[in-house]
Amino acid sequence: MNAQQDYDLIIIGSGAGGGTLAHHLASTGKRILILERGGWLPREVDNWDAQKVFVDNRYVSKDIWHDKDDKPFQPGVHYFVGGATKMFGAALFRLRPADFGEIQHHGGISPAWPISYQDFEPYYLRAEQLYQVHGLRGEDPTEGPSSGPYNFPPISHEPVIEGISDAWKREGYHPFHAPTAVMLNEAQMHNGKCIRCNSCDGFPCMVLAKCDAENICIRPALEHPNVTLLTDASVYKLETSPSGREVTRVLVDHQGEKIAFSGNIIVLSAGASNSARILLLSANDQHPHGLANGSDQVGRNFMFHNSDAVVALSRRPNDTIFQKTLSCNDFYFKADDFDFPLGNIQMIGKTRGPMFRADAGTFAPGFVLTEMATHSVDFWLTTEDLPMPDNRVTLNKEGGIGLNYTFNNQEATHRLREKLKILLGHAALSPHLIPNHLYMSKSIPIAGVAHQSGTIRFGTDAARSVLDIHCKAHELDNLYVVDTSFFPSIGAVNPSLTAMANALRVGDHLKERLR
Repeated sequence: MNAQQDYDLIIIGSGAGGGTLAHHLASTGKRILILERGGWLPREVDNWDAQKVFVDNRYVSKDIWHDKDDKPFQPGVHYFVGGATKMFGAALFRLRPADFGEIQHHGGISPAWPISYQDFEPYYLRAEQLYQVHGLRGEDPTEGPSSGPYNFPPISHEPVIEGISDAWKREGYHPFHAPTAVMLNEAQMHNGKCIRCNSCDGFPCMVLAKCDAENICIRPALEHPNVTLLTDASVYKLETSPSGREVTRVLVDHQGEKIAFSGNIIVLSAGASNSARILLLSANDQHPHGLANGSDQVGRNFMFHNSDAVVALSRRPNDTIFQKTLSCNDFYFKADDFDFPLGNIQMIGKTRGPMFRADAGTFAPGFVLTEMATHSVDFWLTTEDLPMPDNRVTLNKEGGIGLNYTFNNQEATHRLREKLKILLGHAALSPHLIPNHLYMSKSIPIAGVAHQSGTIRFGTDAARSVLDIHCKAHELDNLYVVDTSFFPSIGAVNPSLTAMANALRVGDHLKERLR
């Protein structure tokens, strides 16, 4: 093993949490090392090829995980500089204020967070400004108060989507412009990077106009001489001092070579599953059940949303190009015939013919799929799945990830789908919904883990949580976690913005500590 290399701060992972934190701390002058398991995502024509991206899985990791029956599956995860944000749809929602409190769902309890929406709100605003979110306050009646407006106007609806929005408004609903993080200047298109293409949601951005963690945070951070990025660096263990109270070394496999790094502060941000895996792999005499796992909570309470990507068919062709501009939260907390939360409805990127292939089987020729895609209007439904202790990440005998997960809160998922059918009728769209498993990343539902959260929850009680309110491990003095692992519950909107806001919040704490 090579000689140890020392840093003030080591960040494991470069996505929404780790990338944002690196950017926030780059100006401190402290020696910062970012360890990224993947490499730079290549800019190539395949970036916008639906066949390559959605059918051939060109950018999906080759990882193999195992489900609760020990059946192997390929998870829909992506390891690149920028993490999962390289492929996200750039929809950056805030959790609702009530999401931070205890909520009774049909399927059980969504627990309260140890801090409030008011604690998060200034960081939400800063994250929205950093990631150049386009939106409009006041359209969504479920949104929380904000200390400032969006810095960028909402992205306009194209005619078909505008028609859907208008139809829903006439029926008394409250559709709103989805908060979206792209470098778009609609008033002066020549002054913006975004070209409003149909290859945003689920695709890498070939023109670097998506406000992902690479473009917004990692590249600017690397302009500081004190920041170093090591790619193709897979962390396989954290070693501690004899007392077990601090991490002393980070052990890395870098292209087959074993390297050790030391840092005064270690920040884990490898994703909810892999961060838990690293802690479990790091068991030692002082932490026999896994690092920071005296509470037996590491890996538990895995969540990834009850998500449903569906397609409605329009009688008229849908010529929308940039479709992901509309959302609706009228059923977020309850419905007229159901006193429990249902969730969020939003658009997803426009379906293309090859993206139907997994759901159409072999009976449908290509020209039929293309015609279906021409008439498709595409939606993403999100219902909260509830944290359950037995929904957990474990290690198999080879040290790989086992994901034991049983779906819950399914009545709400079913009812949200039925509400969408009613909304579609108001907009003169077919109420028959076609599943689109490609947006779930794979046809196996459990593999669509883009919204994975939980596994290393924060809290004030060390017996029931892994991290304190600053996201520092209760049992270690220099170990923090800033990916979505810290979530006690997941709400029913995309988790990225909350991870970004939390990284800024923890970053302020670390700035004080680094002084």
